[in-house]
Amino acid sequence: MIDEHQQKLTDYLAAFVEELVGNGVDEVVISPGSRSTPLALLFAHHPAVKTYINVDERSAAFFGLGIAKAKKKPVAILCSSGTAGANYYPAVIEARYARVPLIVLTADRPHELREVGAPQAINQIDLYGKHVKWSIDMALPESLPSIIQYARSSAARGAAASTAYPEGPVHYNFPFREPLIPDLQQVEFTEAKAVKKVLQGDRQLSQASVHELHEKIVSAQRGLIVCGPGLNEDAVQSITGLAGEYGLPILADPLSFVRSGSHSKENIIDCYDTFLRIDGLKESLHPDLIIRFGAMPVSKALMLFLKNLSDVPTWVVSKGGDWQDPTARGTDYIHCEENLFCQSLMKQSRREDMDWLHHWKKVNDQTKQLLVKGHQAWDEGMAVHQLIRHLPEGSTLFSSNSMPIRDLDTYFFTNDRSLRIFANRGANGIDGVVSTALGISTKSQPMYLLIGDLAFFHDLNGLLTARKYQLDMTIVVMNNNGGGIFSYLPQAGDQTHFEDLFGTPMDLAFAHAAKLYGARYFHVTSERDFIPALQEADQSKGIKIIEVMTNREENVANHRKLWNFVSREMTQNMKGEHLDSSSE
Repeated sequence: MIDEHQQKLTDYLAAFVEELVGNGVDEVVISPGSRSTPLALLFAHHPAVKTYINVDERSAAFFGLGIAKAKKKPVAILCSSGTAGANYYPAVIEARYARVPLIVLTADRPHELREVGAPQAINQIDLYGKHVKWSIDMALPESLPSIIQYARSSAARGAAASTAYPEGPVHYNFPFREPLIPDLQQVEFTEAKAVKKVLQGDRQLSQASVHELHEKIVSAQRGLIVCGPGLNEDAVQSITGLAGEYGLPILADPLSFVRSGSHSKENIIDCYDTFLRIDGLKESLHPDLIIRFGAMPVSKALMLFLKNLSDVPTWVVSKGGDWQDPTARGTDYIHCEENLFCQSLMKQSRREDMDWLHHWKKVNDQTKQLLVKGHQAWDEGMAVHQLIRHLPEGSTLFSSNSMPIRDLDTYFFTNDRSLRIFANRGANGIDGVVSTALGISTKSQPMYLLIGDLAFFHDLNGLLTARKYQLDMTIVVMNNNGGGIFSYLPQAGDQTHFEDLFGTPMDLAFAHAAKLYGARYFHVTSERDFIPALQEADQSKGIKIIEVMTNREENVANHRKLWNFVSREMTQNMKGEHLDSSSE
């Protein structure tokens, strides 16, 4: 016979789980633990819930983050009490700044066991501070109708908070007394149906605001669009349409989903990170209006270019609720859904003079030709270029930070394939990269990961989930034996301490790691080995690790040689064009 405690536990948590699932949370990543038992059992009992088990909380949180990134819906992560929840922190931070909906569930000791020296009991109230959008220390289980409604309201509120713009993580802390076993025989979950629904709408501008902005965009002769990460397909279609009507170049970040797909590419500029390093070019590229969509792009050259345009009106367009302007150059902050913003201005008029756009395209095309012509040596940049060319239609690539995302920015040229490019650019860390990519792989195939040796080592244990659930992903590891990006920074000038403090060579190869996790392994040392390895990896299922052995010093030398070549050739082209125009 069920006792009163078990009845309260069952009624309370069944109501919470049912409401959370009814509000769209149907995937849960669970890390095993005793105190989280009641929630784990009820999620596993719900027929509409897909559960994943991951014994490492840090990896589990990033895995859940990856699923949420791919499906653009909230995913729950569940762990026990104590330091288990602290291991979620890096992924929670990334979710907050990357605007990813994440439902964080931590089990806790009851109130009488807090701050009295009880085992596995830490202060978990507001554990994640300002890095969550909303947090709650839930009441102890009760069967009172008012408490059941409280459980349902809390579930609906958290799900809604996580998906309201800007999307992000929310935290539920659940204190439980023992015994911890709910009576599953009493629980009959059926369809995912919400008792409490939260409806959210899109922000749009008034007609007066639209008229004012239209006057400004029409009067601008040298308008420029900058697209960063975080745009959806509707926004991409509308932004490219707006650019087409007004003759605006689009500087598209590789994570913006603008560089590839079925939409128009007529206005897209993809080599700006290279040519904006050339001082002599910048004067002819000086805009009189900038319209920004999405987060700040990866390119430092672009950020410096924008930062130096102190006299240029800059519109920062977002749905509102956050402030995406690290250059502090914004003059108009337009809180409106991007798609609606573009559509409202597209109804107005069309520009006939396209000279400004043609100038940007000419510079971009020349730069692209020189990048391909000048890059003859086998190095990481060449490998990234070949990887991107190899990606099949409909594939997804996840890039690690540091050098991989920067090489991707350089060599991911505009194309018509339907490709999705992701990275953890919220906090720009190298932790959890493997696990995040594996989370995305559950929703998107074929799946590829581009990663450096340090980031791969940092999250090797994420591969356990891949083996457990037979996930399919090709991992390209650029092994330059250390932190390659530091070789491009001023720290490299101090050779006395550079290797110990920044280069940090590990002297590792990953063949044994591949064997440990049951992955296929390819060892690549030259250009002629790389494409065959990719082709062979595509023919098999599971995890495939292609380790590309590179040299940090050669990579730096080749990159600088290429940049100098492009700069020299572009400068000569400008001088030639100036002489031609002077003689006319």
